[in-house]
Amino acid sequence: MAERIVLETARTILRPFQITDGADLYEFSRERRVADAAGWAPHKSVEDSQKMILSVFSAPHTFAVVEKGSGKVIGSAGFTAQSRGSFASSDEIGYALHPDWWGRGIMTEVVRELIRYGFMDRELEAIWCSHYVENPASCRVIEKCGFSYVTEETLMDHTGEHRTRFYVLLRQQWKGAGHG
Repeated sequence: MAERIVLETARTILRPFQITDGADLYEFSRERRVADAAGWAPHKSVEDSQKMILSVFSAPHTFAVVEKGSGKVIGSAGFTAQSRGSFASSDEIGYALHPDWWGRGIMTEVVRELIRYGFMDRELEAIWCSHYVENPASCRVIEKCGFSYVTEETLMDHTGEHRTRFYVLLRQQWKGAGHG
């Protein structure tokens, strides 16, 4: 399993996934609207979700998004180990959220904490983020967090081709905005 890093926002705790999170992960990962936006196939069982925890979500800098009040896993967020551009150190943020928590600003809160962690603790030079064009809610999260549009590419996933917009936030840009 991943290194035991725990981060916190006003309403969430970001911690490594545990195999026991399978049922909570399945609850939102089986939803086509979540899976399609995240670029994975909808999970068909708790076992599918547990396999995802062991294979993908056990990677370093990948977190279960836990709602503080209930202790329930309501999302996933973290760094994808995808470097872009000519930066000495960069990584890309990816995330998914249970639809019951959409529209509440939770993912914006989570991404802001990941940015702080990426620049301050991991000492990244640049952080990337992307969204499928057909996902305007993710675009709003990215823009609220201060990322700048860079390019659009066509990517393939299990559902076919998607126009995908890429954004970057530089450490110097982030610090210049009064952070760090």
